[in-house]
Amino acid sequence: MSLRQMEYFVTVVAAGSFTRAAEQLHVTQPALSHQIKALERYVGGPLLERLPRGVRLTPMGRAFLPHAEIAVGSAAQAERAARAAAGAVGGELHVAAVHSVAAGLLPPVFAQWRRERPGVELVLHEYARDEDLDDSMERGVADIAVGHGGDGAAAAVHIGDEEVVVVLPPGDPLAAAAPIALGALAGRDWIRCAMEPVVQGRPFIDLACERAGFSPRTAVRTEHTTTAVAMAAAGAGVAVVPSYAVPPGTPAVPLTPPWRRPLYAWSRTTFAGPAAALITLLTG
Repeated sequence: MSLRQMEYFVTVVAAGSFTRAAEQLHVTQPALSHQIKALERYVGGPLLERLPRGVRLTPMGRAFLPHAEIAVGSAAQAERAARAAAGAVGGELHVAAVHSVAAGLLPPVFAQWRRERPGVELVLHEYARDEDLDDSMERGVADIAVGHGGDGAAAAVHIGDEEVVVVLPPGDPLAAAAPIALGALAGRDWIRCAMEPVVQGRPFIDLACERAGFSPRTAVRTEHTTTAVAMAAAGAGVAVVPSYAVPPGTPAVPLTPPWRRPLYAWSRTTFAGPAAALITLLTG
């Protein structure tokens, strides 16, 4: 069993078909199929079920996939780290973040990076939830992550605090009362986001509102923070989101007492080369 065979297997699964995977890998489809069959012979059974329009993992394939992803991701990360340590020009830096951080916090950092290091390409991996981000880092998808996690990471740096604010419908009288207590939002329609933190097995908004003496009345559920902001700004309800996710000109007010969450940059290995340079920009 070779690393290349595992890479081919992971690519086929991600692409959903041998045809698309062969195009991405720049190999012929017969050559790709031959390597997958050799891998299946080595592990002792079928990893993929060939369908008329794609592929599906077998039970053996589902068990094998996460380990193959870790091996392939770690190998790619090791190569990038070695090139960086050797002072190689060019290359890539893979960065993982939840969508709100990627859209609200990273653009100016990436823009500065491009001005200062145009030879190093940035590859951004976005995730809807912190749990998905943590899982991707375990599999070695990226060199560095930016978000709320970092527990157990080989290297982690506190890059600042995320302030949570309330986005209000246009003309809402509470906009003139900033900052506002959470209890002032009792009876309002709420825009809820799938990226909302979970504390003690429950969505954080439910817990916080319960402590303030009311249950939030959910009007709309969204997948991404940017969508929740747009919905609230259009008048569909109120949304509680990080301040950096709010576009200029959108009515938003802070809460009292303030809501803040620490933000970290972390890695499965030590920060070196381009990763260390990005840390400097994030903390600067």
